[in-house]
Amino acid sequence: MKKIHLIALSLIIYHLSFSSAAAQSARDDFKNDTHLSASNYLAYPGPTQGKLTPAPDGKKPFYISHYGRHGSRYLINPSEYKRPMEILQAADKAGKLTPLGQDVLRRVKLMNEESEKRLGELTPLGAQQHKQIARRMFERFPEVFEGEANIDAKSTIVIRCILSMENALQQLLLMNPKLHITHDASEHDMWYMNYTDRELVSKRHNFETESAYYSFMEKHRDYLRAMSALFNDQEYMEQNVDAWQLNNYLFKLASNLQSSELHKKITLYDIFTDDEIYSNWLIINARWYMEYGACPLNGGTQPYTQRHLLRNIIEQADSCLRLKKPGATLRFGHETMVLPLTCLLELDNFGIQERNLERLESKGWLNYKVFPMGANIQFVFYRKDFADKDILVKVLLNENEARLPLHSSIEPYYKWSEVREYYLNKLDAYK
Repeated sequence: MKKIHLIALSLIIYHLSFSSAAAQSARDDFKNDTHLSASNYLAYPGPTQGKLTPAPDGKKPFYISHYGRHGSRYLINPSEYKRPMEILQAADKAGKLTPLGQDVLRRVKLMNEESEKRLGELTPLGAQQHKQIARRMFERFPEVFEGEANIDAKSTIVIRCILSMENALQQLLLMNPKLHITHDASEHDMWYMNYTDRELVSKRHNFETESAYYSFMEKHRDYLRAMSALFNDQEYMEQNVDAWQLNNYLFKLASNLQSSELHKKITLYDIFTDDEIYSNWLIINARWYMEYGACPLNGGTQPYTQRHLLRNIIEQADSCLRLKKPGATLRFGHETMVLPLTCLLELDNFGIQERNLERLESKGWLNYKVFPMGANIQFVFYRKDFADKDILVKVLLNENEARLPLHSSIEPYYKWSEVREYYLNKLDAYK
């Protein structure tokens, strides 16, 4: 009975800690760093946690299992650059742009030129991000990469992911030339590396979700001031421009600019006030939750799109833990895997089910904490030696120690046997 009370108390403390952590709002975060409002276009900020929690009882890291998003990239769809440029060019030709509008057109042209024939490709910053992540992984867990350790890396078949993998592996090899590295990018592995569950995807958008989303969006849209500032003739804007669409184009460009070399010369955030930046993010955050989080409006099952990936992580770990020197399993993919996987794992309470979109922020569901460019999840395994069967694991989300939905008296470390059982039971229960 005492054990039950202790577990209940620990869970209460666990949830209270998240409520306290969420007290600082996204609005406050954006005042400290506007770039955070970029959601999935956020350039990888690096870990916010400095020194990691020491492992208990002489345990040492010996194996890492990882899934990471590619690094910073250009936008994927050509219309994301060309359409706002065309809208502003037409207005400029008609003499309808303000000096600010003309300067915004100049900046958009620069972004379009830079991205020409590079749509969706890794930027120089994206390559550097993966070198830095790999370097920190090596420095934080040197025991994993000692001697002729085995590193097995796989990427999706998308070039930005392949190049992210190669940059990470180059960095590891520089730090230890003796590493035994295998790497591959094949359709053979896409069933878990980049799986699309058509049945679950078809359930994302139903009457209830769309009604809730559009009601939320209409309440929080704040764009007319910013778009009006670009045009010297409001009648022209009303008759010829979809101002909400232009706002979305320009906010996406502003968000992604931090991933390109042009961020050293220009910005587009000056178009928007702090309130407008916050409102744009708020609507985007809700959409990501509805499509990839455990949103009960569409059944709360969207994170299960990554059930094959999670099962692969567990099965690969079971195999590698039998080896004296397993090394690391590295996987390189996309944010559309990292976000639902984070929710499926319920890391840092991101598995919450919330019907009221107004409550997401207060509950700490802040998308920029999960899936920036270069986002990654690392399972780090610990034991004293090969004979030690009491294996511990901790999970890092973007290189910060994360909490799992299990009780542990040695957080952020958990017994692997309990973690494994919890997630396998969860996967087996899914219908």
